[in-house]
Amino acid sequence: MNSFERTPVVLSDELLRKPIKDLGLRLEGSPLEKFVVQLHEELARKGLKFFRPACYLTDEWGCPDQEPIIGIPFYLADPKLAALEREMNDLEDEREIMMYLRHEAGHAFNYAYALYKTDEWKTLFGPFRRPYRDHYRPVPFSRRFVRHIAGWYAQKHPDEDFAETFAVWLTPRSGWRKRYKGWGALHKLRYVDRIVRRLGEQPPPRAIGAPDITVEQMEQTIEEFYRSTTPDEAQTIAELALDTDLADIFLRRVSRRRATVRPAAEMLAEHRKEIVDKVTYWTGVRRPLVKSLVEWIERRVAELKLGALKDREAAYVVEITAYTTTLAMNYLTRGKFTQS
Repeated sequence: MNSFERTPVVLSDELLRKPIKDLGLRLEGSPLEKFVVQLHEELARKGLKFFRPACYLTDEWGCPDQEPIIGIPFYLADPKLAALEREMNDLEDEREIMMYLRHEAGHAFNYAYALYKTDEWKTLFGPFRRPYRDHYRPVPFSRRFVRHIAGWYAQKHPDEDFAETFAVWLTPRSGWRKRYKGWGALHKLRYVDRIVRRLGEQPPPRAIGAPDITVEQMEQTIEEFYRSTTPDEAQTIAELALDTDLADIFLRRVSRRRATVRPAAEMLAEHRKEIVDKVTYWTGVRRPLVKSLVEWIERRVAELKLGALKDREAAYVVEITAYTTTLAMNYLTRGKFTQS
């Protein structure tokens, strides 16, 4: 059983209301430690002799601006908190943890060697000081960018473009030369490969970065943390009127033909994560928002008591994924899920 398999959530009210800084969370000795070790081993195998970015626990994934140090979400350091995160936001699995670590290592490498200040970096990736937008409109399937984190993330900002390119280059057996042959993104991958060969034997000018807020400084309680991370658009989702569409997709009377029909909400709950994963990956809409949308559909289907034929389960998953993707793309391009 790995460190991130399902663990029943048993958190007392006292624990939920305890400041995170008082939980005694540490990266050392936690389930996370092996992933940091793996990251450092991958960097060494790629010829980076001196670059070993430090990691620390904080509120979310990231590197502080221009600081070569990696922040990792605190909940990954404790199985009970990880189980709570799974219930709230779909916990990262082991593959995703390494994807994020490689991405953040790209940021840290960029900052440690100040690559973003060079003319070649700016020519390939763009101006580092370009305004950073949380809400951006990607160009799906563009071959100018690698594909790594869900949501066409390399298109968000030049700094993210480099971090994603570095992550693809670093990933063992990624086959980036073959996979990206003929793509504009290949020039960026070759740049990373070349710059690492040049700098691999050199200690970074900035080996140690300053962290942002650390887990020891987090005054929020667990309860307050999850309240503060609820998507702002929750009310917009709650006001959606999709009953007619959902009734067209599923059966209106779940009580009949009980041997061949199951509650549609039950079926959706079993496939929730894969639906959220696919919609997030292909649309670029923020994962918490997509998850809230899928959960709202699931709740509404339950309230309407809609059913699903057991022998058509795969078809339902395809249809509801396509339907949710359409809603998400409406939001991405128009700022709302449906047209008035």
